[in-house]
Amino acid sequence: MATSSSSSKLSLFFLFSFLFASTLARNSPSPTTKILDVLASLKQAQHILSFDPQISNGFSKSQPLFFNSSSSSGSGFSIPLHSRGSLRKTHHVDYKNLVRSRLDRDSARVNTLTTEVLLAVNGVRKTELKPVVTELEPEALSTPVISGTSQGSGEYFTRVGVGNPAKQFYMVLDTGSDVNWIQCEPCTDCYQQSDPIFDPSASSTYSPVTCESRQCSLLRQSACRGGKCLYQVSYGDGSYTVGDFVTETVSFGNSGDIKGVAMGCGHTNEGLFVAAAGLVGLGGGPLSLTSQIKATSFSYCLVDRDSAGSSTLDFNSGLPADSVVAPLIRSRKVDTFYYVGLTGLSVGGQPVQLPPGFFELEQSGNGGVIVDCGTAITRLQAEAYNALRDAFVKLSPDLPTTGGVALFDTCYDLSSRTSVRVPTVAFHFSGGMSLDLPAKNYLIPVDSSGTYCLAFAPTTSSLSIIGNVQQQGTRVSFDLANNKVGFSPHKC
Repeated sequence: MATSSSSSKLSLFFLFSFLFASTLARNSPSPTTKILDVLASLKQAQHILSFDPQISNGFSKSQPLFFNSSSSSGSGFSIPLHSRGSLRKTHHVDYKNLVRSRLDRDSARVNTLTTEVLLAVNGVRKTELKPVVTELEPEALSTPVISGTSQGSGEYFTRVGVGNPAKQFYMVLDTGSDVNWIQCEPCTDCYQQSDPIFDPSASSTYSPVTCESRQCSLLRQSACRGGKCLYQVSYGDGSYTVGDFVTETVSFGNSGDIKGVAMGCGHTNEGLFVAAAGLVGLGGGPLSLTSQIKATSFSYCLVDRDSAGSSTLDFNSGLPADSVVAPLIRSRKVDTFYYVGLTGLSVGGQPVQLPPGFFELEQSGNGGVIVDCGTAITRLQAEAYNALRDAFVKLSPDLPTTGGVALFDTCYDLSSRTSVRVPTVAFHFSGGMSLDLPAKNYLIPVDSSGTYCLAFAPTTSSLSIIGNVQQQGTRVSFDLANNKVGFSPHKC
C-alpha cells in the first residue's frame, strides 16, 4: 500500500513538473528575428571589387551642394557624402583581403581613440605632447607607415571648397578628430591625391596663424618657426600630417563660404588617406569645423561601404521626427568625442545580462560609449562583448559555424544559403528608446564565398565605440544645442 502511494505521488510530481515546464515554455516569449539576405550582400561585396568610379562616374566633381530646406534656422545646408569605394577603384582582387586590410586599419584607429582617452585620464596635458623633433622631421616619427592598405579603410568623403577663389577637394570626414587639414604646395612629401594639391599662393584669404594666437594654443602638438605656428597630427596607423597652421576660407558649393577657418596646411604628409586631399574634423573640440562654424547640429547617413551610392552630411537641420533619441554626453576629459547614453543591449529581444551602469561615463573619464563614423566595427568591453556573443550563439543553433577571421571569433558558413533568419540585435539608450539593427549591420560577409561574421569585437579599453558598420543606412544626428543624439533608420 505504501509502495502504491509513493508511486502515485511520484507520478503526480512528474506530471506537475511536465505541466509547469510546458506552461513556462508557452509563456516565454519567442526570440525576435530578422532576415539576412545572403545573396544580395554577397553580390554587393563582389561588385565593389570590379566597380570603377572613373567609368561609372559615381562621385561627380561637379555634383551640386544645396541648402537643407528642413532647417528650422534657415541656415542649414547639405554636402554629398560618399564611401571610399565610390572615390577610387580598389586594388584588391579578393574580397577577403580587402576586409582584412580594412580591419587592420580599423584596429589602428581604435588604438588612436583609446590612447586619446588614456592620456586624458592620466592627466597628460596637450602642452606636454611635443613634436618628435624640433624641426618636425617626419622621418623621425616612431610609428612606421603601414603600406598596402590604402584602399582598405572605412572613411567617408565629401567635397569641400578651400581658398578664394575656391578650389574643390575630396576630404575625409571624421567625428573622432578636430583638426582640419589639407595637403599644400610646396610639398616636401605628399601622398597621391585625385585633385591638384592646394596652392596657398593662389588664394587671397590664406593667412598664417601666429604662435601667440588662441588657435595655436589649442593644438595638441605644435611648434613655432619665425613667429608662425606649426602643427603636427599623428594617427594610430602611422599616418601623419605636418605643416603650417593657417586660417583659410572654406566653402560648401552654393551654400556660401566661411572665412577664417583654422586648418593645417600640410607640407609633409604620409599615410592611408587614399585620394583625399585632407580631413575635415567633426569632433566636439574647439578646432573642429562644427565648432568653428558654430553649428547647432549636424547629421550624416552612411551608405554601405561596399555601395557606390551616396547620401548627405547636413548642418543645422535638427533631429528627424522619427528619431530614436539618446542623451549626448560630454566628457570633462576629452572634448572631441561624442558620448551617448547607452544602457544595455539585447539579442533576440532578450536583454543581455550586464551589471547596472555598465556603460556609464565615469567622472574620471573612463568608460562610456562614443559614436564614431571613422571606426568600422563596434567595440565593446570584453564582458559586454562576451555576453552579447554568447547570447547570439545560443539563439543561432541552426547556423553552421566556421573558423574565426581576423578580430572576429564568431563566424558562419552561409555559402549554401540565399537568406537566413537570425536573432535581432538592439541598442538600448537612456530615456527608454531602442535601436534595432538591420541584420546586415551585424552579420557581415568577410569573403566572396559566403563566410559571415558577427560584426562586434572586444576591447581591453574601458571605452566602447559604436562603429560605422552598425550605423550604415541610419541617419545619425547630433543636436549640439540640446545635447541629444538621434538615430533614424532608412533616412539616407
